[in-house]
Amino acid sequence: QVQLVESGGGLVQAGGSLRLSCAASGRTFSSYVMGWFRQTPGKEREFVAAISRYGSSTYYADSVKGRFTISRDNAKNTAWLQMNSLKPEDTAVYYCAARGGSYLSTAPEEYHYWGQGTQVTVSS
Repeated sequence: QVQLVESGGGLVQAGGSLRLSCAASGRTFSSYVMGWFRQTPGKEREFVAAISRYGSSTYYADSVKGRFTISRDNAKNTAWLQMNSLKPEDTAVYYCAARGGSYLSTAPEEYHYWGQGTQVTVSS
């Protein structure tokens, strides 16, 4: 089992940047594919990005491609989501998640562990 804690959310103006962190504890961090998702009230949780167990592969939602970068450091048991050129439509609660195996899934139901979420608000 792994425990995940997100941090780094906040209020930022459109065009600005934020870096979210996801600190993991418990079982070996490198055993897990890591993903970032986001959710707004009344909507389903939306895939943002995923990274393979050792960081060699990444995958992004079209809506964030070229603006967001997912990364990880297994020695630090941490994953990050660097968000640049933020838009008001990026406003959401952002969650990190972990899944076993090697597939970079975009489906939230395929992730086994979740953090508590961190709010990101982008003002226009």
